[in-house]
Amino acid sequence: MSTIQRHQRVFARASGMLLLGLLGVVPLAQAEPTVKVFAAASLTDALNAAIERYESSHDVNVVPVYASSSTAARQVANGAPADLYFSANEKWMDWLGEQGIELADRQDLLRNRLALIASPHSGLDDVTPGEGQTLAALLEDDQRLSVGDPDHVPAGIYARQALESLGEWEALAPRLARADNVRAALALVERGEAPLGIVYQTDAGASDKVSLLGLFPADSHAPITYPVALVDPPASDAAQAFRDWLGSDASLAVFTDFGFSPAAGDGE
Repeated sequence: MSTIQRHQRVFARASGMLLLGLLGVVPLAQAEPTVKVFAAASLTDALNAAIERYESSHDVNVVPVYASSSTAARQVANGAPADLYFSANEKWMDWLGEQGIELADRQDLLRNRLALIASPHSGLDDVTPGEGQTLAALLEDDQRLSVGDPDHVPAGIYARQALESLGEWEALAPRLARADNVRAALALVERGEAPLGIVYQTDAGASDKVSLLGLFPADSHAPITYPVALVDPPASDAAQAFRDWLGSDASLAVFTDFGFSPAAGDGE
């Protein structure tokens, strides 16, 4: 092998090693963007399903954080890194704005109904609140009615409005088992720690450990509305895209499957 050929081979080998070195420092594909959604506990099953559907066709990681609307709002107000806030009532969305948190693309997205539930072994038949027996009459002396805390949990606030409308608040207020969120109120009935509970219709439908006795009259409480909004805009492209999709027919079809109804025409 001539000296020239030897030098050519050494140069080629060195060039190849340099190329491999350069390739080694080329950054890998960027990680999927993350979108954090602070949401009402009653949205758990439906929003999880909606996220799964969305992620199946989008390169994004949507992370839901569930709590009562009041707790979630306070967390956001205290600096929790939320991209969206999805509430179970208008009050806590309004409150968040009053704390100086900028909100954008707010929309009333869903509606729900208030339901009376019982353990499947309660022996109770269908009960329409406000008709026939009072709810207090369905409880034994040492039993309590499970509800979200009426002082701050939206489901409990609606429950208080309904009981006041039906003239039962004074009798039942001392007999409430107050839970931190509506899913906790559901769990008390599931475990048999309370014979009756007031939750959303969608919560009752999500559990095979309770029976739905009946729905409260829609006019016995304020409309149960779920507003959603972007937090601290301008939003990332990923957050904006997910927010836009939540208002689409494809998204609403998922929530409808879980018993919600669209709040069509509201908030746009």
